Amino acid sequence: MAKKKNAWRENIEAILIAIVIALFIRTFIVQAFKIPSGSMLETLQIGDQILVNKFIYGVKIPFTNGKTLIPFKEPEKGDIVVFKYPEDPSKDFIKRVVAVEGDTVSIVDKQLYVNGKPVAEEPYAQYSTLPTHADNMKQIVVPEDKLFVMGDNRDNSHDSRFWGFVDLSAVKGKAFMIYWSWDRDDFGVRWGRIGDLLI
Repeated sequence: MAKKKNAWRENIEAILIAIVIALFIRTFIVQAFKIPSGSMLETLQIGDQILVNKFIYGVKIPFTNGKTLIPFKEPEKGDIVVFKYPEDPSKDFIKRVVAVEGDTVSIVDKQLYVNGKPVAEEPYAQYSTLPTHADNMKQIVVPEDKLFVMGDNRDNSHDSRFWGFVDLSAVKGKAFMIYWSWDRDDFGVRWGRIGDLLI
């Protein structure tokens, strides 16, 4: 009888330890996210499931509104980041950083300008040939501790052009890999996308 109790206790302890380790990893190191929209096409497809490095930008202290305990580096232009949506922090958004604090940003006829120069090397950005209400934007300056982000699917992305800047404290981490991808239209796995690194 004592052996059975000990076995139950050992199993419960093992489960609790596993839960604690999983929560630690999810909180401080890596978290999984699912892509629900096409704002990052073609880089990210609807149904992609990605891993986000939460450690790269520093260790965030839980329940402190994003305060960083150990800062390592800050998001850079070109990084794909997950962050709390400024208009509803209960939602997570994913976009690409196109400008950081101190940069000037403008858009002229769909062409992105950063610090007065056209950004030419954006192989991930896609545009439609149809005009949209986001084809032009007057020059603005990115404030301190803020980011300007855009979706890769430029004509179908709700991003900084519409709701402004992202606080560095709201950034959860950098997306780095697709670990699963489900095509709901064809009801099948996109095997060729699994393991793809995000750049």
